[in-house]
Amino acid sequence: MAEKLEEGSIPSSVMAMFAEQAQMPPKDGDIIEGTVLALDRARLYIDLPPFGTGVIFGREYMNAREVIKRVNIGDTVQAKVISTDTKDGYIELSLKEARQAIIWAEAEDAVKNKTQFELAVKEANKGGLILEWQGIAGFLPASQLKAEHYPRVADADKDKILDELRKLVGQKLAVSLISAIPKEGKLIFSEKGADDKEKKELIANYQVGDVADGEVTGMVDFGVFVKLQEGLEGLVHISEIDWGLVDDPRHFFKVGDQVRVKIIDIKEGKISLSVKALKANPWMESADKYKKGDRVEGVVIKFNKHGALASIEEGIAGLVHVSEFGGEDKLRGTLELGKRYPFTISLFDPKEMRMALAFAGDKK
Repeated sequence: MAEKLEEGSIPSSVMAMFAEQAQMPPKDGDIIEGTVLALDRARLYIDLPPFGTGVIFGREYMNAREVIKRVNIGDTVQAKVISTDTKDGYIELSLKEARQAIIWAEAEDAVKNKTQFELAVKEANKGGLILEWQGIAGFLPASQLKAEHYPRVADADKDKILDELRKLVGQKLAVSLISAIPKEGKLIFSEKGADDKEKKELIANYQVGDVADGEVTGMVDFGVFVKLQEGLEGLVHISEIDWGLVDDPRHFFKVGDQVRVKIIDIKEGKISLSVKALKANPWMESADKYKKGDRVEGVVIKFNKHGALASIEEGIAGLVHVSEFGGEDKLRGTLELGKRYPFTISLFDPKEMRMALAFAGDKK
């Protein structure tokens, strides 16, 4: 076929449509196939046996003039029927609209078949990346980037995220289409899944409960990324870094650190890791050490909307509720961060890792 209008093969859904329409008269909106007969006075004539002759003229000719320059007599082309009832008896056609229809049919097939493409990043914005496929701009959300390309930025600062995403402009990414909406002109891409098979093979080497050595590759507010082997990363959530309070993962690790981790979950291609699971649980070790009513000393380590958190030993902290002071201002006026105060244990549940404390000093 001497088709000049597209790159690659025609999607199977379009071929099926041509076959179905071959024995029935064309109607408005159909995509049909014919042979170029002639080009005369800004009109392109296409043979559509046994239904007559099609013509592309006027605005449709102007819209497709760059395509028409590459068309030769005898070429087979696809066109969209604009009207079957013109005053001179021709079937009015559009090359541009046919081209778009074929592209969107191909896009829908690509979504269904999970076809992979290697596309260059054209632009970046605060939400993700802009790619171009078949002349159509598509969007790759940041959430659909692979771990090594995800912008790991402190405090989720949007300007810093944009700076990181801009570093990908010009790079080629292996992506797949996850959504194509012709009516809205929307293409949505994902970098995740482009290497699903390889990743699944790597993950198959691990199971929940395994202990592994890895390298810290990045840190975000919610945790630490650890490379288990080339092409495979897991996440240590902030809650799995230590038994004690962790406000910022950066206080515990830096990029390049070697770390031993335990695999605590494998789900939907994601590996969840824990560092604290390899350490003794101080709550269990202290199960017989404390009981309700005991008088202890603790250091105030954090304020929250419920009150103050006081640590009585490494990894064990209890809540001093704000209601005991009659308000947040009075609580903060009595207790100071980093200072040690006397408390009485009003609740101790080591299995649930819960402790409540009552202030045993003089309230200001």
